[in-house]
Amino acid sequence: MRATDLDPTGEQHGGTPTYPWRYGPERQRMATRRQLRELGLRPGGQAVAAQVVCRRGKRVAHLFPVDGAKPVRPMTPAKAAALAKAMRARSTCPLCTVTYDYCLPLKSIGSCLPCAELTEDEREQLAALTATLTA
Repeated sequence: MRATDLDPTGEQHGGTPTYPWRYGPERQRMATRRQLRELGLRPGGQAVAAQVVCRRGKRVAHLFPVDGAKPVRPMTPAKAAALAKAMRARSTCPLCTVTYDYCLPLKSIGSCLPCAELTEDEREQLAALTATLTA
């Protein structure tokens, strides 16, 4: 524990009370976003009440009062459809148009693993074939 990480008054951290990892206030009083989500709550527009610092100040977790937290908004059919569409796009290969059960590495590889191993000529043939099948 570093001495600068324990600042319950917030004098050294711009007015925000700061605690080191595992030394924060009780979970009944304040919680992180993830902890609130586990309780079925959300911050609800509250300001950050305190923060927990770990990894020598490289990571910060903001704490929100549990008393002022609001319940999580229910999932609407439109929101569920938008999330399903986004996940389908992340799991569909743009070359062979096969949809997998997992997210593909589209940013790094740009396709599914079998398509990534193809040569340029084979990719062009596959793209032409899928274009004729979808048209």
